[in-house]
Amino acid sequence: MSALNTLIELAQNEVENAAKYLGQTIKAKDDAIEQLGLLTQYRADYETRLQNNAQKGLSVTQFANFQGFIAKLDQAIEGQKKIIIDAEYKVDKAKKNWQACEKKRLSYQTLINRNIATELKKENKRDQKQTDERATRTLFYKK
Repeated sequence: MSALNTLIELAQNEVENAAKYLGQTIKAKDDAIEQLGLLTQYRADYETRLQNNAQKGLSVTQFANFQGFIAKLDQAIEGQKKIIIDAEYKVDKAKKNWQACEKKRLSYQTLINRNIATELKKENKRDQKQTDERATRTLFYKK
């Protein structure tokens, strides 16, 4: 029985560690999504700035600089999208690991519950046998 308790403790630690890691991966994904939002907003703001300045008149060099920077922002946005895809993969993997750890912990708990139930049945049989023997002796002595 103590071996099963040890296994449950170990499995519980695994579940806790897996849950912590899952939380970290979810936070990393959320941070990556937030970063994408900031990049996208910054790009939109910069494009608006380009349009406003273009209406006032821009030199070819200034226009090329705006376009070059917008292209770099587009690359950063695409890179951030890849980071999000990777983060989603890590979240999914961490979630599956946590579920597997929890399933193992629950299976150990089921074994303990079965052992407890078996021991309880044995104890109840012993008690019933003792009660029957007492009743038989009492009946025998009354006669």
